[in-house]
Amino acid sequence: MGEKGIRVLVGGVFDILHVGHVHFLKQAKELGDELVVIVAHDETVRKLKRRDPVNTAEDRAELLRAIRYVDEVYIGSPGRIDLELVKRINPDVIAIGPDQNFNCERLKEELRKHGMNVEVIRIPYPYKSDRAKTSKIIERIIEEFCE
Repeated sequence: MGEKGIRVLVGGVFDILHVGHVHFLKQAKELGDELVVIVAHDETVRKLKRRDPVNTAEDRAELLRAIRYVDEVYIGSPGRIDLELVKRINPDVIAIGPDQNFNCERLKEELRKHGMNVEVIRIPYPYKSDRAKTSKIIERIIEEFCE
């Protein structure tokens, strides 16, 4: 952004885009002026989810770029949180998804150790539903089409 607005950063797999992702991205965008997404590298997905991603990181990034709340998308480094990339993005706020396994205070402290003073906010579930869980969507597809 030309004028310094509030830059919000989120990260995630975003493998099969669903309504929960859209609500999360909308809520994250409402925290600032610009929303930047780091989409998980394919190797990271394999490590975290113990399965191959359905869509490649490049395809997931392209889909995210098409969502109106998203201003910029990067693909993360393999297997880890890329603190150098986070530093380059220079966010004011990092929004953590409701089902992401992060301790917000610990993350804030880790960022501070690397010279970043960033607010870390957990976005609550907009609603509880299996429609907003990729693993449940995959299960339903398997039940419907593979039996």
